[in-house]
Amino acid sequence: MLDIRKAAGRGASVRGSLKPADLRRFRPLLAGDEGDISVEMSFAQDEENRCLVHVVLKADVIVTCQRCLEQMPEHLSSDSTLAVVWTDAEAAHLPKHLEPLVVTEPSSNLWEVAEEELILALRPFSYHDSEDCGVAVSANANPAPAEHADQERPNPFDVLGQLKPRK
Repeated sequence: MLDIRKAAGRGASVRGSLKPADLRRFRPLLAGDEGDISVEMSFAQDEENRCLVHVVLKADVIVTCQRCLEQMPEHLSSDSTLAVVWTDAEAAHLPKHLEPLVVTEPSSNLWEVAEEELILALRPFSYHDSEDCGVAVSANANPAPAEHADQERPNPFDVLGQLKPRK
């Protein structure tokens, strides 16, 4: 736990390593507990006296390929600047280049901040490269050729011709 506003006033920075198994909300999104996560947070105040948290993270984790359902390594990286606010109303008035970090207590759990940034950095769907995947991509992408393409098929609109009055 850290008082982000005091840390921003002092210009503090924190650096550390995490394991995926230690993050209760991020861990279920992964295929295994293996991996390394490095996080660096720098605290500052801007010219409008807003408390800012610059979060840089890099992670190597194991996810599931959505095509073949096998495990695959995934590299995540994120570089974002968060502005500390008390309410959602304050968050709505932030400039577009700042993401809100709503803090309701004086002290904040930095693991939760890092975990939220990891969840946002994770792609919604992960796939092996085509040549590494256990499922042949081209087999699903191209339809099978018609066996009797040279045979003439009946026109489905011939029925409409029968309804047309003849002169």
